[in-house]
Amino acid sequence: MTQFPQAADILVTGAGGRLGRLLRAAARRAGSDDTRLAFQSRQPGADIAWAPGDPLSALPRCETLVALWGATGGDPTALAANSALVATSRQVAQACGARRLIHLSSAAVYGPGRGMTEDAPLRPTADYGRSKRAMEQAVAALPADDGMAHCCLRLANVVGADSLAPGLRGTAPVGMDQFADGRGPLRSYIAPGDLLRVLRALSALPPEALPPVLNVAAPAPVRMDDLVRARGRDLAWRPAPDTAVQEVSLDVTRLETLLPGTTACHTADAMIPDWAALEAPA
Repeated sequence: MTQFPQAADILVTGAGGRLGRLLRAAARRAGSDDTRLAFQSRQPGADIAWAPGDPLSALPRCETLVALWGATGGDPTALAANSALVATSRQVAQACGARRLIHLSSAAVYGPGRGMTEDAPLRPTADYGRSKRAMEQAVAALPADDGMAHCCLRLANVVGADSLAPGLRGTAPVGMDQFADGRGPLRSYIAPGDLLRVLRALSALPPEALPPVLNVAAPAPVRMDDLVRARGRDLAWRPAPDTAVQEVSLDVTRLETLLPGTTACHTADAMIPDWAALEAPA
C-alpha cells in the first residue's frame, strides 16, 4: 500500500487492467490541463497501490471517482463482482469526499441493435452484459441522499482494449467475419485519448448535470476491417455465420449535447494512431 497525499480532481480506481493502462498512458501524453488525476491499482505502475480492505486514509481527497474496477470475463459467479463493487465504490467515494461517482458500464447491456439510445430496452445476450445490467441496477438502488451524483457510462469498444486488440498488436493476418456486402462488423468505438477527454469533461460538470446513464462512443460506428487496415495488417476473412450481427451501434446524441466536440477521433484512420502512440515505449 502506498499513500498519495495530494488531493486529486479525479481518482481512477482499478487502473491495472488493459483499459486502465491505456488511460494512464493517455494522461501522461496529455500532460496537465489543470486536472489532477490519480490512478489506483493493486498492480505496480499506478500512483496508488491500494486494495479494498486497506485503510481508506491512504487515498487522496478527490472531486470525482471513476470506478474502473470490475470483472470482464469468467462465469456468472466471477462477474457478480461488478455489482458487489458498487458498494465499495460508494464507500471509497464518500471517504474521498467525491461529489461525482462515475461507474463503468458497457454497451453490452443493450444486446444487439442499431443506434441505441439510453432509453432503449436492456436486453443483454451474454453473461458480461447481464452483469453490467445488474451493476446498473445496484447503482440505481443506492440512497438518493448520499451527497454525490452517480453516472453509469455505457462504454463502447475502446480501441486497444477490446477483442480486436490482440490482432492489432500482432503481425499475423487478423481473422474476421465477412458479411454479404464483403465487409466486416460495424461497431461503435472510441479512441482511448477521447475517453480520457470525456472523463475529464464529465468531472468538470456540476454534479447535478450528470445524467444517470450515458452512452460513450465516437459519433458514428466504424468498420472493424478498417481498423485492421489502418493498422497496416492483413485480413483473414471467414464467412460470417448466420447468427452474426453486422452492426451494433450507439446513439451518442446525449453525449454530444452535454459535451459538444469532446471526441476528436471519428474514423479508423484517426483512432488507430491515437491508440498506437500509447502502445509505444515511453
